[in-house]
Amino acid sequence: MEWVFDGGRPSLDLVNTLRDRYADGFELLTSPAALGEWLELAGLTAGRARVTEDQLRTARWLREAVNRLLTASPERKDVELVNKAVEVPVPAARLKLSGGELHRAVPAPRDPVAAALAVIAADAVDLVTGSVDVRVCAADDCGLRFADASPRRTRQWCSMARCGNRAKARAHYARTRGE
Repeated sequence: MEWVFDGGRPSLDLVNTLRDRYADGFELLTSPAALGEWLELAGLTAGRARVTEDQLRTARWLREAVNRLLTASPERKDVELVNKAVEVPVPAARLKLSGGELHRAVPAPRDPVAAALAVIAADAVDLVTGSVDVRVCAADDCGLRFADASPRRTRQWCSMARCGNRAKARAHYARTRGE
């Protein structure tokens, strides 16, 4: 499985787990284990979390709710789902004094998957209500969403290393072949 974390935001990276939206779609969150792997690689859980079928369904629903909030007319059910996910308490970092030195200690959440989905939902709230431009990759065969934080807000591709280079190589080939 090729996980891509080019969205620039956790909520967009989750949206990008359904590929080829411009066609029929290609599901990457195919099992609870796949979601556990994605959460770990996204840095949202410490290690591979045990994910249930219900949590997998919730993650997919959250993904589609975030996508609709960003790209279509939001529906009340999407807002309610994001708000419900945000309500899960996420443990905050605390200070710990050990050997006369201060250390950062982050307690493990009771349910790391629910906590990770809460982080994603909170990110979606910030994204939807903030001033960040969300774009869809300009490559014809991509369709990934990304946060455009470029200085002039003119970024075109999800990743310069992947889609941008391919587009520039195609344009160069077309120019040199035509000369």
